[in-house]
Amino acid sequence: MKVLVIGGGAREHALCRSLSLDPDVTALHCAPGNAGIAEVAELHPVDALDGTAVARLATELAAELVVVGPEAPLVAGVADAVRDAGVPCFGPSREAAELEGSKAFAKDVMAAANVPTARSYVCTTPQQIDDALDAFGPPYVVKDDGLAAGKGVVVTEDRAAAREHALACGRVVVEEFLDGPEVSLFAITDGETVLPLQPAQDFKRALDNDEGPNTGGMGAYSPLPWADPKLVAEVLDTVLQPTVDELRRRGTPFAGLLYAGLAITGRGVRVIEFNARFGDPETQVVLARLKTPLAAVLLGAANGTLADLPPLAWRDDAAVTVVVASHNYPGTPRTGDPVEGLDEIAAQDAPEAYVLHAGTRLDSGRVVSSGGRVLSVTATGQDLKQARERAYTALGRVRLADSQHRTDIARAAAEG
Repeated sequence: MKVLVIGGGAREHALCRSLSLDPDVTALHCAPGNAGIAEVAELHPVDALDGTAVARLATELAAELVVVGPEAPLVAGVADAVRDAGVPCFGPSREAAELEGSKAFAKDVMAAANVPTARSYVCTTPQQIDDALDAFGPPYVVKDDGLAAGKGVVVTEDRAAAREHALACGRVVVEEFLDGPEVSLFAITDGETVLPLQPAQDFKRALDNDEGPNTGGMGAYSPLPWADPKLVAEVLDTVLQPTVDELRRRGTPFAGLLYAGLAITGRGVRVIEFNARFGDPETQVVLARLKTPLAAVLLGAANGTLADLPPLAWRDDAAVTVVVASHNYPGTPRTGDPVEGLDEIAAQDAPEAYVLHAGTRLDSGRVVSSGGRVLSVTATGQDLKQARERAYTALGRVRLADSQHRTDIARAAAEG
């Protein structure tokens, strides 16, 4: 099978790594890719937001499956353009991707499907914002209605800061704060059948002990030894399947990757948000544990044949990933710094630990930083303690001037 992956972050590197290990994949391409993906796939320059260009590339390569990784191309309708060109595509339509593209749309779908979520108000005026903030009180939760690259959410005790963020966004969703630990659960769906993956937990705050500003994610781990063994089945029944059924009822079936960000509250499971694609950095740890070859599953979702596939198989190993970010992330990051030590990880830590590239590029043969989150150092082990030790040992070999990372990823779970 010839596969084309669209995107160039750590999520796409994780997808390409898994696909490169799949014996059914005969040719692997990625556009635009990054310095790390170039080691496992042939790269092609393309504007990932240009559906016509992506469809043309897929046709030229005779791709038998296109996987659209990032949210922005999905919301822009790139998957539709690929399907219109006659190429199977893993990724929801533009209309279905609004589940991530608009928080207000997602709330409307959840209300219709009776999916448990936080109480909320959609606000477009300063008065509506003030009323909503007063109604819920602190901690204040304010979400930009549209895409914001993981940085559109503010959770704060400071009313002035919450109001400032809301006014800067235009249309926002103000909602009640949900207590309890957070869980990420992916599901692959063809619009009818829903296959949940294994749960993970990520770390959104920039600094240790969940301090500092929100980010796109600074690390993740899987499995969750503290979670109820019935959690996945419960979320499938109360969240994932009802959402997929509601979108199909509306005439906008969701086929692709449905991501549910969940809070395990004192009142039960509540949905924090939906994404329409694999999440980063959770993808790194979930795919590290997936034993079933990936290509046939993604193609089954694209072709509507998931019900014909056998159950997914999982490794007993645990997985931990830690993000290395540029100086000043999540503000305006410094880029162009050399990234060194990667060969040492490949020589001394593989296959148990490896690097997945996010914001990197090649400059005169050297890997340099090109974004805020630069690398994800991912490791597996017989349990979280071993996986965590391997990840941080490998991370210690990375040399990137003034870089930052959290030192507490999976620590509490590993310590029980």
